[in-house]
Amino acid sequence: MTKFKGVIPPVVTPLNADFTVDYPSYARVLEHLIEGGCHGVFVLGSTSEVIFHDDKMRREIIEHSAKVVNGRVPLIVGVIDPTTDRVIHHADVAKRAGADAVVATAPFYTVTSQSEILDHFRFIRDAVDVPLVAYDIPVCVHVKLQRQTTVTLAREGTIIGLKDSSGDDGNFRYALLDLADQPDVFLMTGSEIAVDSALLMGAHGVVPGIANVDPHGYVRLWDAAQRGDWVAARKEQERLCRLFEIVWVAQGRVSGGASGIGGFKTAMKSLGIIDTAVMPRPRAALNQMETARINEILRATGLLGG
Repeated sequence: MTKFKGVIPPVVTPLNADFTVDYPSYARVLEHLIEGGCHGVFVLGSTSEVIFHDDKMRREIIEHSAKVVNGRVPLIVGVIDPTTDRVIHHADVAKRAGADAVVATAPFYTVTSQSEILDHFRFIRDAVDVPLVAYDIPVCVHVKLQRQTTVTLAREGTIIGLKDSSGDDGNFRYALLDLADQPDVFLMTGSEIAVDSALLMGAHGVVPGIANVDPHGYVRLWDAAQRGDWVAARKEQERLCRLFEIVWVAQGRVSGGASGIGGFKTAMKSLGIIDTAVMPRPRAALNQMETARINEILRATGLLGG
């Protein structure tokens, strides 16, 4: 049975005003997630704004994460980059720094077929002896991991799991059905507002960015699902849906990525988890009016007093 299951948030990377990593705040984020009962952490994913970090910063983030986590929960590391050999480099660095597994997308910028995507993952796994997770996020990489691609990679042992952020619940459900006889393979949803539905379908866990703000809520949802209390799971999911509305507060003025992750960072700053809500260039930070609206949502969902 896989050890990767439950609530595994993609960890926000707080920044200083000069765009270096604010490591004291970052350590607090990791402690906040572990104390909240999360079953693992996923660093250098999309919510970590991995694509903005150079090689040196990535290595330092992984090393700092491994030091803080100290084996208390699995450490999963994103090795996301456009091409195979660059991903192999990041995977080797992650393994040496203590990653329990690495996560890669399909190649991007370059256009590839599903057969070439199969080889991409095989080349990574052959080059670096570390458990490999596939990340299906077509909104960012502009290609979908098809059902047969995922199933083939899992059945041949190239990947040990899938993080599905495609929004294609039908494809995800079929992958769950196709791999139901593979107990060592895990499939997790990257959805944050339909986790109860995914768990009812048989998903092995969730990778929710907004768990950086409220890990306890997603752990309560997971626990309710595990005991079969779907009424409680739905109630908690509905509260988290209201909380998730922070990601749309700045939409229209800034990009979707800046609005979403900026909403997370702004909320975390209000809650005292991180010191700043700095965004990497060229992403814009949220303004005072948007921050006030986010604080209203935090109060309405029971996370902020006053």
